[in-house]
Amino acid sequence: MALYGAAAAVLAGLERGEGGLKSLVYNSGFPHVRQLYALVSETLRYASVLEKLLDRTALLQAERKLAPQLAKVLVYDLLFGKGLKCGGRWKALARRHRARLEAELARMKVRHKVSRNEDLLAPEKAVSAAASQVPRYVRVNTLKICVDDVIDFFKRQGYAYLGKAASVEELKALSGKKFFLDLHLPELLVFPSQTDLHDNLLYTSGRIILQDKASCIPAFLLGPVAGSHVIDACAAPGNKTSHLAAILKNKGQIFAFDVDPKRVATMNTLLTRAGVTGCQLAQQDFLTVDPRDPKYSRVTHILLDPSCSGSGMVTRGPGEEAAPSAERLQALSGFQRRVLNHALSFPALQRLVYSTCSLHQEENEDVVQAVLQEWGSAFRLVPAFPSWPCRGLAAFSGAESCLRASPAETLTHGFFMAVLERCKEGAAAPRSLPAAAKEKPQPGQGGEPGAALKKRKKKKQQMK
Repeated sequence: MALYGAAAAVLAGLERGEGGLKSLVYNSGFPHVRQLYALVSETLRYASVLEKLLDRTALLQAERKLAPQLAKVLVYDLLFGKGLKCGGRWKALARRHRARLEAELARMKVRHKVSRNEDLLAPEKAVSAAASQVPRYVRVNTLKICVDDVIDFFKRQGYAYLGKAASVEELKALSGKKFFLDLHLPELLVFPSQTDLHDNLLYTSGRIILQDKASCIPAFLLGPVAGSHVIDACAAPGNKTSHLAAILKNKGQIFAFDVDPKRVATMNTLLTRAGVTGCQLAQQDFLTVDPRDPKYSRVTHILLDPSCSGSGMVTRGPGEEAAPSAERLQALSGFQRRVLNHALSFPALQRLVYSTCSLHQEENEDVVQAVLQEWGSAFRLVPAFPSWPCRGLAAFSGAESCLRASPAETLTHGFFMAVLERCKEGAAAPRSLPAAAKEKPQPGQGGEPGAALKKRKKKKQQMK
């Protein structure tokens, strides 16, 4: 059963955009990584068929305690794999529904006029092409090493350094043992797609993080200054958390939340390896965190990357997740609105980045628009990353301030990002100004012209 639980956790991580297939498998803690990788890869390959089987047999409605990811893994091994290898209640559950599942699979074959299971798989040439184009991105962990030292290390290993990339087109042509410095992010190196660095000394020692470029952008956009108090609301497996710590230079405080104990344990291992300090991990649903708790009274920045459909993820293994149903999108967007509203209720919050690894407007622009309308003039959408080529869909006025990413246009996983800032009462600072310029002290606070004027008046009165 440990194998199925680990496989389900990897599938869930892919849906949340927590990393690529290999990274999640290697970071899972499961001892037999090849066995786990094979099971997840095959489950992904049959994902569209499994979604239809689960939908048409109403298995998840009948077994409400069965997580969708675990259901896919169990049904894959039951019908397409080598048979279930577990015992206990999950094996009994699968056997209860086996006849219905097999009957529905037979009907699917008849409808598609095929005789083999493999013939049910739809062509995925476009997805394969997109996956093959996405490079291997390597974020230098500046808590432990500088970019120049990493570049020198790879040079000594026989890699040719080509300098800073000038365009996405240059990255598309990358091959062999060559690498670039990314054209947008200053601590990101770019290698050819199939480069495997999981056994590299820099990776195993935590000096580099294997993280897709789009996944690096949210922490970069949040940009808290050293000493800030920050919340990473849905933090596992911890790549974005470690990025925040690097931006903070381990000065300040990070509160990182995840509800799953296994993911928290994985995150603790990753953060320890990365040399992260000043981070409090909590196995807790972020929606249950009290914004008025004095513990969070100095939280000025929040990174919010909630559960989503994962439709933007380009796995490095075969297959892709089937398109979510309208009902699932509605449920996800409802949750995303709730958690974004909750994040905005922290009293000292100044800046928030909302991100998903989804391509669907319902989880992205629609969520941001709905929440901004609920908060009125309290928060505003900030134009972010002007040099980034892909902007938000024209779903509402100002949506172009949001960012999108895609394999075809930015050579990354599919992502969406929006930056929200609190509006100052009575202030009319242009939205294009940097945060530091907007947060000028108001007259009457210590050290400002208003306070100095009051002191001079008081001194004159005393002299009289």
